[in-house]
Amino acid sequence: MISFKRIIVIGPPFFLLILFLFIPFLLILKISLSEVEFGIPPYSNLTKFSDGIFELTFNLRHYSSLITDSLYLLTYLNSIKMALITTIFCIIIGYPMTYCIVRSSPFMRNIFLLGIILPFWSSLLLRVYAWVGILRNDGLLNKLLMNLNIINVPFEIYRTDLAVYIGMIYAYLPFFILPLYAVLIKIDLRLLEAAYDLGARPYQVFLKIIIPLSRSGILAGAMLVFIPAIGEYIIPEMLGGANTHMMGRLMWTEFFNNADWPMASAITCTMLLIFIVPVVFFQKNTFKQKINRKIYL
Repeated sequence: MISFKRIIVIGPPFFLLILFLFIPFLLILKISLSEVEFGIPPYSNLTKFSDGIFELTFNLRHYSSLITDSLYLLTYLNSIKMALITTIFCIIIGYPMTYCIVRSSPFMRNIFLLGIILPFWSSLLLRVYAWVGILRNDGLLNKLLMNLNIINVPFEIYRTDLAVYIGMIYAYLPFFILPLYAVLIKIDLRLLEAAYDLGARPYQVFLKIIIPLSRSGILAGAMLVFIPAIGEYIIPEMLGGANTHMMGRLMWTEFFNNADWPMASAITCTMLLIFIVPVVFFQKNTFKQKINRKIYL
């Protein structure tokens, strides 16, 4: 039985979650099951009462369009692909960076962490604008390469998927580094020394000790990159081309350009269902690690 003190502690957070997450989700779900109408708001009511008859109507046409219309299906698949590739590159780039930060001196460690956190002090919009100036045909990157006589014709990077990948990796790399750092910094270095004393090679220590002990940090960082990257809007809009289809851009188009709130709400609800899959996987893996730790102890 839950004690009164525990209710006092966990009650306010649950109340805030219900107020600011669950209730808005129910509102979006309600809009997704309605019909488009010209007016304010631009959607119909689900309930109708006339002549003593109460009617409740659910419209599933928008959800069926998400499956049958190739545009929506390809947009979902492309968003998952781009988010997955961004996550993989964040792992490839972020893990060595984080490991070097952890193994550096305390003074340099603080300097490196400050350099990672410093971009958060400015707006993401301004940072993406900076990448526009770097990646466009007459931008800083092409001018530098042409002045060094490395290329004769500017690279076509701006308004391509490559530019979107660069922008997303840059924007989300700190989200992978910081949780991984919190795990790596807690690893007992005596375990590594014991492995070396027993004749293990550096790559064996890395693969059999460091990576297993940092698995929770890798998963946490990967989730923090993958989940928001699926619904990214600013970076694809500013760096991507017309063929860069992602769910964030699609929702914006349906909400503001087409004024089709039910369709945009259906896209949003489906995207939330996609988010649940990695979250459930992460929670399941965390639970297994806790069970294994208890058994080991």
